[in-house]
Amino acid sequence: MTDPIASGDYARKQIYCPSRVVAWSHGSRFRLAGRLAALESPRRLLDYGCGDGTFIALTHGTFVEAVGADIDAKQLDDCRRRLGDLAGVRFVRTADLSSGAHAGAYDVVTCMEVLEHCVDAERVRVLDDLGRLVSAGGRLVISVPIEIGPALLGKQLFRAIAAWRGYGDYRHRETYSPRELAAAVCARPHLVRAEYDLDTPAGPIRYCGHKGFDWRVLEREIAERFAIEQRQFTPLGPLGPILNSQVWFVCRRIPNPSSLILNPSS
Repeated sequence: MTDPIASGDYARKQIYCPSRVVAWSHGSRFRLAGRLAALESPRRLLDYGCGDGTFIALTHGTFVEAVGADIDAKQLDDCRRRLGDLAGVRFVRTADLSSGAHAGAYDVVTCMEVLEHCVDAERVRVLDDLGRLVSAGGRLVISVPIEIGPALLGKQLFRAIAAWRGYGDYRHRETYSPRELAAAVCARPHLVRAEYDLDTPAGPIRYCGHKGFDWRVLEREIAERFAIEQRQFTPLGPLGPILNSQVWFVCRRIPNPSSLILNPSS
């Protein structure tokens, strides 16, 4: 019988990648996500931008109800085919979340490796939507890749090796000129984002790649809307943003949003 998790498009390229480094990095990401989401025995989970449903499947049984939301209708159909038999699990379009039934309905909302792909205005809109969806006492868990600083050199090296070995879609990775790479490694602010157009059944979408993404800008936008209770890094947590590939924010809604960061951990 085919493993419903391993057969997912993203899972094959990430946690089941033949590259041990890629598999280890992404495996640590999902393990941390599971720990952060499971605290305090939450009942309802929303995975915003669920992709192939890997996180929903890996945490099945932790939540009474788990909802995966994504913009890609074909991806959702595949999730329903592979994971539709899991009790308490369902998949919806992100557009469906505008219904009042979803407002404040989730004890935990996760949004992992999504916001780096949003153009500026869309990223702000999604953050506001996440605040609408999480319950008053709920938790919001956000992760994004680190694409600036010394960590980028290691990521680009392993991406190039993975591309050379034919793993996943790494042959389509974004590349940097020497000047662009130097600017990104020096973590200079206001890097130019790479933007692309994608035609979908719902209409054209403007989105970004990883190139030029600055997680520090996102941190400020999050802090304007939520209380950031934790900031963590994977896969080498104690090394902070210097040698890690992802940064995590564990947040709570606050009655009157302002720039507030509570007890960030480096």
